[in-house]
This record gives sequence, C-alpha cells and structure tokens, in this order.
Amino acid sequence: MDTTAFLALVGLALVDSTSVGTLVIPALMLAQPRVRARRVMLYLATISGFYLALGVVLLLSADALTEARGSLEGNQFVDWAQLVVGALMLAGSFWPGTPRAKQARARRESAGRPSRASRWVEAMTGDESGPSMVLGIALVAGLIEAASMLPYFGAVALIASSDLVLAERITVLAVYVLVMALPAVVLLGVRLTARNLLTPWLERLSAWLGGRVGGALWWVVGILGFLLLADAAGRLFGS
Repeated sequence: MDTTAFLALVGLALVDSTSVGTLVIPALMLAQPRVRARRVMLYLATISGFYLALGVVLLLSADALTEARGSLEGNQFVDWAQLVVGALMLAGSFWPGTPRAKQARARRESAGRPSRASRWVEAMTGDESGPSMVLGIALVAGLIEAASMLPYFGAVALIASSDLVLAERITVLAVYVLVMALPAVVLLGVRLTARNLLTPWLERLSAWLGGRVGGALWWVVGILGFLLLADAAGRLFGS
C-alpha cells in the first residue's frame, strides 16, 4: 500500500468518525445528566463490530468476484468498484447545495421534531433500557447509515485493491474501524473526568454534527472521492 492510499484511508476514517452513528449518537449519550459509560461502550463496540463484519464480507466478496472474472487482469474488478465509489463521492459532495436538499433541510427545521438520533438516545439512556436495547439500536443505526456511508465503502475498495494479503487487509480494516470509534471513546474519557463541565459543549457538538450537511466535511468527501477516483484510474488507464 503506497503513501497516497494510506493518506486517503486516514482521511476517510476521520470523515467516518464524525458520522451520526459513530459520534453524534455517542455525544448525545454523553450529554445526558447521568452518563452510563457501559452503555456507551456497548453501543460503540456493537456498531464497530457491525462495520468490521460488513467490511470483511465486502473484502471476501471482492476477492471472490475478482477470481471469478478470469478475463480481467489482477484486481481490475475492485479497481472499477473503487472508481465508481470515488465518482459517487465526488458527485455526492455537491448534493447539499442542490435546491432539493435545501428544501428538505428547511422542512426538518420548521417541523421542530426531535431527530431520530435524539429519540434513540432517549431510549438507550432511560432507566428502563438495558443491553438488548443498546445492541438493537446500534445494529439498526449501522444498517441505516451503512447505505449512505460512501467514505466507508471507498475505504473498503481501497483496501481491496491493495497488494496486501487477506489477513493484512482485515487488520487494516480493523484499525480503520477503531479510528472511526476513537473520537467517541476520547469524549467518553474526557466526560467522565470533567463531569458536567463538558455537557454544554457536547450538546453544541452533537447539534453541529447533526446539521453538518452542506458544511466543510462535504468538501472533504469530495476531495477524497477525487483521490479515490484518480488512484483507481491511474491503475486502470495508466501506461
């Protein structure tokens, strides 16, 4: 794996670490008056395990499909997959500025209803909640969000197209998933240390992250999409 691919993976992991499932929901859990550290860690462990399992399945599928397509040289199948994901990320980065996206945001703001993340956090942090509730919501959050996590799929495509063996690819993927969860774990440690001093800041952070559509992170998604596209195109069409 070359330096460009490594840096792209780091950037993609940092973008994924700020998603609703990996940071917004944990931040809302930490903003509660009573922090239930075990539930936060259980949630993070469950959603991280989900993304690791999903990535392993995708890596195995990519290998199987590459072997089945004997007419293609090397890993051209995953190169094409990475090219498509990169193009989708680049195109998707322009979505927040479209009239349709702006109208959807205006409707959500005018409705004034609690977000889905807020409802989930209320269910997980209530006195009647238990491990099964946390596990279920973490899996549902992962399933719902996975469909729109283009950076994650770009990272899997990048790992699948590398010259690493399968065990090394899974190790890289595991580290990637850990980086996704790391900011929330750090926030948990700070919250337990600083106690209520951090609560107002966490509330502002979760609100900002929840409404970040159209913000600077979409520029990052677009740039990383271009890098993925260029990396795959260099292998496919380079001399």
